[in-house]
Order: sequence, then structure tokens, then C-alpha cells
Amino acid sequence: MAKKSFQEIISSPETPVLVDFYADWCGPCKAMSPVVQQLASQFNGKLKVIKVDIDKNQAAASQYRVQGVPTFILFNKGQQVWRQSGALPAQQLSQVIQQYV
Repeated sequence: MAKKSFQEIISSPETPVLVDFYADWCGPCKAMSPVVQQLASQFNGKLKVIKVDIDKNQAAASQYRVQGVPTFILFNKGQQVWRQSGALPAQQLSQVIQQYV
């Protein structure tokens, strides 16, 4: 199976896609990792979660003008519907996602 492009993944018509732009050297990113995993299992089947390392995927990071990490962007049918930079509580992230699933 061919690897889907970032654009193909976020344009999924079936499920909203939460993109976690992160970096390995980023402390708050590491702190958010278990939160993101928890949400992925909480919304399993209703939400796609992808992690994008900004150091390895600079094109995607610059396309969405990611200036700080972590940055979370929620896409619904290919449209950016929500965006937040910095760590945030799991409950807050969950409430945002629930509006779209």
C-alpha cells in the first residue's frame, strides 16, 4: 500500500484529523504525547490522529505556519477548523474534538 501524502490524510472525508506538530527536543511535546495517545484511543474510529515531526517534515510545518511546538491543528474534511499552539489539558482538547466527531 502506498504511503498517503499529508494532504490526502488530512482531506479524509470520513473522520476529522488531529495533527500534532511536535519536535523530539520539545519538553511540552513530550508531556502532551500521552494525552494525544489517550484521545486517539478515546475517539478510536471517529478521529484520526497523526504526529508530524517538524524537523523531518519542514514543508508541512511551514505550509501551516507552525512557529511553536506543540501545535495542534484539527482538520475536518480537509478544512482547518481549529488550531492551538502549546500544551493544553486533555479535557479541553477532548471538548474541541467532540464538536466534530
